[in-house]
Amino acid sequence: MPELRPAYPVHTERLALRPLTAADAPALHAYRSMPDVCRFVPFEPMTPDVIADRLASTWRATALTGEGQGLCLGIELRQTGELVGDVVLFYTSREHLSGEIGYLLHPRFAGHGYATEATRAMLRLGFEQMGLRRITARLDERNGPSAAVARRLGMRQEARLVENEMFKGEWTTELQFAMLSREFTG
Repeated sequence: MPELRPAYPVHTERLALRPLTAADAPALHAYRSMPDVCRFVPFEPMTPDVIADRLASTWRATALTGEGQGLCLGIELRQTGELVGDVVLFYTSREHLSGEIGYLLHPRFAGHGYATEATRAMLRLGFEQMGLRRITARLDERNGPSAAVARRLGMRQEARLVENEMFKGEWTTELQFAMLSREFTG
C-alpha cells in the first residue's frame, strides 16, 4: 500500500514545505480569513477558532498512510521564514493510485511563482515518493490564476463541467486537470 512520509522540510529552490503548527495560526488567519481568497475554495473565510481546530486535527498530519487522508503543508519562504500559503495532497484512491492537489496563497505573494513551485514539489512527493499514478486538480473556472498554475505544471485540462454544482449559492462551472506519473517531468 502506498504511503508518504516525507523528510521535513521539503526544500525547493526558494521554498520550504513543512507541517503547520500552532505558531502558524496568525499567518494562516491573515489570508484564510479573506473573502477574496476564499471565493473559489470549498470553505468560508476562517475565524481564529476554525484555524485552531484545523491545526489540532486535520492539519496535524505529517504523512499519508491511508485512502481519504490529506497532507497540508505550509509554504515558507526559505530566505525569510515567512509563511506565504499552503499546499495539500489528498490520497483519493488506493485501488487507482490516485491523488488530488490544492493550493492557497496569500495575495501579497501572488505572481512570484510560489504556488507553482510548491505544487510541483507536492506532485514530486505524490509521484516519486508515494508511487501515485495519477494526480488531479479541480477548480472553479472563474479562478484563472489557479488554472494557470495547473497549466504551468503541465497538467492537462480533461473536463469542463458546466454549472455542475451549487457552490456558495450559485451554479458554478468546474475545470478538472490531471497528470499521470509518466508525464511528470519534475
